[in-house]
Amino acid sequence: MNTLLKPFYAVVPLSLEELFAEELKKLGIEKFRLEKGGCWFGAEMSQMMQVNLWTRYASRILLKVAEGPYRTEEDIYKLAKSFRWEQYFTPKNTFKIELSSRRSPLKSVAFTALRVKDAVCDYFRETDGQRPDVEKHDPDIRIYVHLTDKSCIIYLDTSGESLFKRGWREAKGEAPLKENLAAGLLGLAGWTPDKPLQDPFCGSGTIAIEAALIAKNRAPGLNRAFSAQKWRWLDSGLWLQAAGEAMDGEYDGAYDIWGGDIDPKAVAIARANAEKADVEDVVRFEVADAAAFRRDAPYGRVVTNPPYGERILEKR
Repeated sequence: MNTLLKPFYAVVPLSLEELFAEELKKLGIEKFRLEKGGCWFGAEMSQMMQVNLWTRYASRILLKVAEGPYRTEEDIYKLAKSFRWEQYFTPKNTFKIELSSRRSPLKSVAFTALRVKDAVCDYFRETDGQRPDVEKHDPDIRIYVHLTDKSCIIYLDTSGESLFKRGWREAKGEAPLKENLAAGLLGLAGWTPDKPLQDPFCGSGTIAIEAALIAKNRAPGLNRAFSAQKWRWLDSGLWLQAAGEAMDGEYDGAYDIWGGDIDPKAVAIARANAEKADVEDVVRFEVADAAAFRRDAPYGRVVTNPPYGERILEKR
């Protein structure tokens, strides 16, 4: 593998792994390995930026920075303390540790996460004379630790907030669908912008708005920030360049994308979200009863997330 390529892991919703692989191919990334709920891939840092900007399906992109066997919490402490953290951030940055495990023999996940936090703080105290602060809600740096029965992997998060948060949703309906799952429904349905699209249970408009963004070739991450933008050595100009190139690739055109809902409040929310996403010119929302829905066109797709549960059905 090219020495410039770094190991990344994408967290991907179940059943959307193949769709994510197609995104990697379009970005020129050829080294990848799919697994259930995720994908390993090798990429340059500039390609990592592109993946964060362009993926419609992944939830998070992680950079693997350390891996090793362990038997005790102290083995994990030593592994975390051996990494040169100053490559990516300084004691002036805040950070947070998140830990997951699968069949780990260790008794306390919370204590293990605490030892990783100690390792990072001790590293900076010894090399820089000061330690960074922990921030639980909005940290500059997110460190993810995953334990199997024998191995510990440490990641740096490149994404920050989950990638399904595109930055356009102002308000939500009763059962909001995550944006990457909406994009996944469209991808699995085989919808393309040259086909009409209808969502008779549109709610806050997520599916129709995602379709409009696809039609415009709008990069999903264009209106949001990413954790890797705060890495100390990564040129912020590269992010601006990537965003500029994404904007240059947008399309204009007329598309048949429609959303309907029986609730006028939901339709008002959908219209407000479409305006914030800057797609109000290519998507229509109307108050409409799904029981009376029909489509006379000989082709197209109906993609929807229908209401479920007695409480919602009774209200209707």
